[in-house]
Amino acid sequence: MKLRSKIFKAVDDIPKAYWDSLNCCDNLYYSPDFLRAFEIANTDIDFNYIIVLKDEEPVAFANTQIVTIGIETITKNIKMSPKIRRTVNNMFCKNSLRVMFCGNIFLSGEYGTFLKEGEPKIETFKALAKATKKIYRCTRLHAIFIKDFENESLDITDHLKSFDYASMHVEPNMIIYLKPEWQSFDDYTKSLKSKYRVKANRADTKSGVLKDKFFSTKDIINYKDELQSLYQNTIDNADFNAQILNLNTYIHLKDTFKEKFIVKGYFLDGKLVGFLSAMQNRTHLDAHFIGIDYSQNKEYGIYPRILNDYVRLGIETQSEQINLGRTASEIKSTLGAQPKTLTCYCKHKRYLPNQILKPFIKNVQIKSFKQHQPFKTN
Repeated sequence: MKLRSKIFKAVDDIPKAYWDSLNCCDNLYYSPDFLRAFEIANTDIDFNYIIVLKDEEPVAFANTQIVTIGIETITKNIKMSPKIRRTVNNMFCKNSLRVMFCGNIFLSGEYGTFLKEGEPKIETFKALAKATKKIYRCTRLHAIFIKDFENESLDITDHLKSFDYASMHVEPNMIIYLKPEWQSFDDYTKSLKSKYRVKANRADTKSGVLKDKFFSTKDIINYKDELQSLYQNTIDNADFNAQILNLNTYIHLKDTFKEKFIVKGYFLDGKLVGFLSAMQNRTHLDAHFIGIDYSQNKEYGIYPRILNDYVRLGIETQSEQINLGRTASEIKSTLGAQPKTLTCYCKHKRYLPNQILKPFIKNVQIKSFKQHQPFKTN
């Protein structure tokens, strides 16, 4: 089996016949329309797209982004002793790192590589790994980060270790598995134990003064600056973010995917104080970014209301599951979300620093949290 790879700098350079042959576009995250929205709006990111060909027929796809990250942004959110943190920071002279991510940097989940059905997965995946080498060999880079793989994929993806990558767990995706009998939010809350039902209802009561509105493309354009500012608030409060999304991306996504891409705004006395965004992808509803005015959050419960509304949206769209993404795992578990483990792979471009960093990477520990069990057991 002879495999070779082609690398494209723009999604529109990839022939339509390749997408048709791969048959991957029923998953919106692998569609050129979805990828194009991020590429057009985020011009400070260097995008690359890999197609693996077997006898000139495409059998795999991967997307990569090259971004610049401050080393201290990374180390401050990794569990390590202050001494080791200082050592790593000094090793990089506290400079910024140029990192190539394989996988969508703005999504939490296994959306970076696609292997065509019926092809030998290990050989095909190795061909993708070799193709990423082509990119980073001729690019000024420090590190490569390949994300986010579920446990079922590890038999394939652990072959990255033969390319000198180290694996590490990252915060899990928090998933709510919806039951068919939940036809309304009331049906859902009735399935909760008393204290969790009270908590969910209190969130709605506390936020009752807020006016909400589903945004059209025109609304996203009109409120673009406010949306970006509220999103920046959540970035500033987050443990780690590799890159800030330009919310012009949302204009393109809404224009392209219509009702499948959801942006909902929350207003207090006519002022936008929060928003949620989500994508319907086949039978899943995936939470995307949110934005919150934290000066109003405690009094009006904006964040708990957003979480409740994700549940409502999941039920209304008849989704089978809601991916609430990473971060704030404990509060998400009070709604019934279960953790789905994710594994990433990392390496330094240069051999010696990579050998020094591998033990640190292997010993990275994610934050622990209390996993609540809010549903009745009868």
